[in-house]
Amino acid sequence: MDEKRPEQRGAPVGRRILLGTLGLGAVGVAAAPVLQDGLESFLGAAARKDPTGLTGLLPNGGGFRYYSVVSSVPEKTAATFRLTVDGLVDRPGSYTLDELRALPQTRVVRDVQCVTGWRVPQTPFEGVTLSRILDAAGVQARGRAIRFTCFDGAYSESLTLDQARRDDVMVALRMRDEPLSHTHGGPARLYVAPMYFYKSAKWLSGITVTPEVVPGYWEERGYDVDAWVGRSNGRDDAPTV
Repeated sequence: MDEKRPEQRGAPVGRRILLGTLGLGAVGVAAAPVLQDGLESFLGAAARKDPTGLTGLLPNGGGFRYYSVVSSVPEKTAATFRLTVDGLVDRPGSYTLDELRALPQTRVVRDVQCVTGWRVPQTPFEGVTLSRILDAAGVQARGRAIRFTCFDGAYSESLTLDQARRDDVMVALRMRDEPLSHTHGGPARLYVAPMYFYKSAKWLSGITVTPEVVPGYWEERGYDVDAWVGRSNGRDDAPTV
């Protein structure tokens, strides 16, 4: 009678198979940023043609979601873009994209936190500090706040003058070391690092100094005017550091 064979616990993995598996894992890690960028580009293109806004609900692997309050937004080029500065200032005027690029640039790397819950860690933004633009315009004594308008024709935002003068608030021209794409609000957007991302208005076209805060698009619909991450909108997210 044959002896009983020891219970098999699984065939041994060959060296070639093991090395191949590890190699695929390494390729996956290396390709992850490319795949994420591709997914974001796909969802961004889809969102631009989606009047329902439902594409913003699709999973995106830890990346950005895409929101717009209108069905479509015209694209601006360096030739057609203008950022106006007016209101309670001594020197109203406007900037072309090249003029903004010629100003001293600053870089801020912070987490991006959306009030809907998603977060993108350590995202670099580069651009012109808003305080530099305000100083060049000469804010008058009655100026206490800033109203921002956008070339989508609908969105708006606001900050107090003190908030606007922070060194982590800028007119952003670049994101993740690339020129700001149309999907991400380019050619220029507002970036307010310590606040929920709805304060960072996309497709920026106007900066108006006002005597008091004028609630923006989402504030008129119930969101907090002062949108500090973790200290507003009933949320307790970690600060964007």
